[in-house]
Amino acid sequence: MTGHTLIDRWRTGWRVAMARPPKGARSLVWQPEPRGTGSARRGQQILSGLWHLAGQLVEAPGTSPWDLTAPSTPFEMQLHGQGWLDDVMAAGGRTARLAAQAWVVGWARRFGGGRGPGWDPTLTGRRLLRQISHAPALLRGMEARDQTVFFDMLYRQAAYLRAHWQIAPAGLPRMEALTGLLYAGLTLEGMVGLSAATAQALAQAVRDDVDAQGGIASRNPEALLEVAMLLGWSIDALRVLGDVPAPLMAAQARIVPTLRALRHADGGLARFHGGGRGRPGRLDRVLVTSGIRSRNDSGLAMGFVPVGHGRTSLIADAAAPPTGEASGSAHASTLAFELTSGNCPVIVNCGPGGSFGPDWHRAGRATASHSTLEITGWSSSRVGPLMPQGGRQIAPLIQTPTRVQWQRSASRRASTVILSHNGYAESHGLTHLRRLVLSTDGRVLEGEDSLRAMTGADKEVFEDKLAEVDRRGIPFSLRFHLHPDTEAEIDMGGRAVSLTLPSGEVWVFRPGREISMMLEASVHLDQGRLKPRPAQQVVLSDRLVAYAATIDWTLTRAQEATDLPPSPAEEV
Repeated sequence: MTGHTLIDRWRTGWRVAMARPPKGARSLVWQPEPRGTGSARRGQQILSGLWHLAGQLVEAPGTSPWDLTAPSTPFEMQLHGQGWLDDVMAAGGRTARLAAQAWVVGWARRFGGGRGPGWDPTLTGRRLLRQISHAPALLRGMEARDQTVFFDMLYRQAAYLRAHWQIAPAGLPRMEALTGLLYAGLTLEGMVGLSAATAQALAQAVRDDVDAQGGIASRNPEALLEVAMLLGWSIDALRVLGDVPAPLMAAQARIVPTLRALRHADGGLARFHGGGRGRPGRLDRVLVTSGIRSRNDSGLAMGFVPVGHGRTSLIADAAAPPTGEASGSAHASTLAFELTSGNCPVIVNCGPGGSFGPDWHRAGRATASHSTLEITGWSSSRVGPLMPQGGRQIAPLIQTPTRVQWQRSASRRASTVILSHNGYAESHGLTHLRRLVLSTDGRVLEGEDSLRAMTGADKEVFEDKLAEVDRRGIPFSLRFHLHPDTEAEIDMGGRAVSLTLPSGEVWVFRPGREISMMLEASVHLDQGRLKPRPAQQVVLSDRLVAYAATIDWTLTRAQEATDLPPSPAEEV
């Protein structure tokens, strides 16, 4: 353990020790309904001793979670955040309730005084929110001495958050800390004034962290969903017990339309900047319970351009990536796109690799892991050295594109998106330009990707780079990562790739000119699985020997699906 870590642990322990539970009566003055979208199946797995957290599995039947050896820091964080309480309580029955009681009280006895890794404002808020949400069930039949420990834990966590929520990083971490504190103020006897002060702090947080278009600084769609979920819980609780600050309602009215715009035809979120598709059922629940039916149709939603025609949805990354503290999980995905047809993702990005360890986390952030153009061996943004953030270490993005442009137009035949970024200008003197044209029936996507030296200064940089490779040309690749459920094979004598979807649909990919085209191995990084899923990617490769090079291509639906149920996105 490093000296820095020892100091941090000592400081945290001292802060928790100072957060002494108040004297007096201990009870719940309001009993909230459980808010989480827990999975009964996952709950049963946990009860049987299978702890699947952060993409890793620990099998320990009959063992307390606090006796487990965590295989990674993300696993340990999820374990101590106790979000799994939603799953265990969803399993229902006496066995689940008794196990949850024992594990929650066990955590309090072992770590409630400030020991262990679970004492930062974000994890504390997450844990406190779940413990309070399930408190009525957890307290049922609990022994008096355990109830004392349980309430001491709730009050101590609330006092700690009251004093230190401000050190939580902006965005989702701050929302988790404040939502947990709000629920404590609303439910715990004697916390007079805490809920009102916390509601005002929440109002200021959403003013600071949610922009005018309903986006957050990390540009992570799944993180935006989590913010919307916590915001909805806070609004519902405040509405039951009193007035809701106007900034909370206004933030919800901005976020929900943006979430709708970032939703693919199959109902899942676009996977960008460290976010997954969202836990099953969560997005639908947030959209329905918000009561907001509008959609962000401004053309740009949190830096993404969504285009939908027929049963086809396309979402492209059309803004510079995050930087600084907001970019610890951001990806070099500028101009990458995803495409979904009906209930089937077709073109995807590899996704977030953090749950599979630091190497996969870094690999998933590279441009080569996205469906876009990559100069071989280079990313459009680079991952920088580690920096501290809220007691943790993150690797922010550096040397990001300084100019990202987009333009969208529509006609009776198609919608056209024209994009560009200069992420390769400093290193190679090159700008990536991309044109995507989706027909109004959703059956044809035409694309054109170019690398160009745009200015005299760019041409000088390009010439220097070309000289380094003895004028053999600068290699680059155009990558189209395929969902692992898509079957791909080279067709038409090597001039096309046929893509067969689980629905029976067949799409055909063709380059516009003779060029090196290969099917290569890829991976699909799904946080809900134990290992990366093997997948494939279509790769077009060329070398740039002059100031410009262009590759055009088409993706055409050649055969309709054998079954056409309504897409989830059409139902909600």
